[in-house]
Amino acid sequence: MSNKKFVLNADDFGLSLAHNCAVMEGYADGILKSASLMANGEAFDDAVLKVIPACKNLGVGVHLNIIEGSPLVGETDKLTGKDGKFNNSYVDLLRKSFQDKTFLEQVEKEFRAQIEKIRDAGVEITHLDSHVHIHSIPPIFELVCKLAKEYGIKQVRTQFEKPYIIPDVYIHMNCTYLLNLVKVFILDMFTVCNRKKIKKYGLFSNDYLIGVSYTSMMTNLAIYYGLNALKDKENIVAEALIHPCRYEEGLIDNHFTEYQITKNQKLKSRIEELGFEISNYKSQEKE
Repeated sequence: MSNKKFVLNADDFGLSLAHNCAVMEGYADGILKSASLMANGEAFDDAVLKVIPACKNLGVGVHLNIIEGSPLVGETDKLTGKDGKFNNSYVDLLRKSFQDKTFLEQVEKEFRAQIEKIRDAGVEITHLDSHVHIHSIPPIFELVCKLAKEYGIKQVRTQFEKPYIIPDVYIHMNCTYLLNLVKVFILDMFTVCNRKKIKKYGLFSNDYLIGVSYTSMMTNLAIYYGLNALKDKENIVAEALIHPCRYEEGLIDNHFTEYQITKNQKLKSRIEELGFEISNYKSQEKE
């Protein structure tokens, strides 16, 4: 068995039926072995009742969400607007997490409700991560680690991405890529701090993340070259995050492209040629 593990994770599982369909098909094709379920997603019931039972060895995490949709609990005035829906940006959450104790108390209640909804549906939770990386914010990250320890969840995502470039000049000539590089810098800095919390709570985490530099532009090349930059590393877990979704009218094209990644057998072979075992957090713990 390889000492280099690769986890391709589908974020936004349960957001819609089209997202669920992409997870089911990606799992059937053998590349996608991990997904993160949104407890407040519109297709949560379909995910729990249809997709997960059909994908026996799928690793399922909680995709903690206080960015999009509605909360599961009341008393969330720090998290929601007058319409009762989440209304904070990442910057808002960053500011509030360092300044407002009541805000963190409301975040904890909501996160507890999301974890318990998935657990109580009979799902074995393998890991925790979050929508739009909000749990990377250090005070929120420590809260997530505390909850992981309490609920017996051993794995929490961190977001350290090693710089790499794919051989596509045009993809780098836009504002999205430059903005993504800023995200990488911020998330890498936060990860240095957050890894201390992983150790404090006796948890596990991935060593590297692939998918921030090319957010909204993820392709087979982005995953391959991200892993190629790590080919000389030993005893590591590298995770790539995607948001696969089957085509539906009005869907952003990159989500369908990310769905196609899960079906690409050539990519699967190239990943294995780099020495990575395609895995999930259900089947392995990094020592």
